[in-house]
Amino acid sequence: MAGLSATPLLSARDLRSPFGGPFTFDVHAGECIAIQGPSGAGKSVLLRMLADLDPHDGDALLDGRPASSMSAPDWRAAVVYQAAEPAWWEATAGAHFADADRAFVDTTLAALGLSPALLDTEIERLSTGERQRLALVRSLARRPRVLLLDEPTAALDPAAVARVEALLRAQLADGMAVLVVTHAGEQARRLAQRVFRLEQGKLATA
Repeated sequence: MAGLSATPLLSARDLRSPFGGPFTFDVHAGECIAIQGPSGAGKSVLLRMLADLDPHDGDALLDGRPASSMSAPDWRAAVVYQAAEPAWWEATAGAHFADADRAFVDTTLAALGLSPALLDTEIERLSTGERQRLALVRSLARRPRVLLLDEPTAALDPAAVARVEALLRAQLADGMAVLVVTHAGEQARRLAQRVFRLEQGKLATA
């Protein structure tokens, strides 16, 4: 593929669970792959297996190095999974960020059209869309090499979707790899170099 490195950044090799598989594919630095399919097909499970969060057989590899050869925290720092409704373990979003991240956080909030005041607002008072975008800021602040996104814009209006997609394109240009589960066909075509469809436990090029 033009513009992409020859060596895969993330690889799945016979990755499988009772929910589906085996899945074998590569993702390159700077590449976005969209995953579509009916609800309940196992799209989220696939992302969670790649992030080493769900039990599975087979391997996921980063730069050719299997997840089993790395500590779980090291793998999950490099391969970050963001759920459709992300969990929060502090009362405010701001409490999830280190002081050293503040400049990055402020810049990213501005890119998403979010007020810094939201960092100090109790999570339960935020809208679903605000929580989704703040979770994206939190995910990016970890400086992942691979970002696994599960319906990251499902609760957003078109203007907010456009801002998220612009931010993701900038990350891709910097060499991040992104896998995004989305039900929006137009979004898949805008963001992704390749679109996969997952149905009945099998993954195929759409």
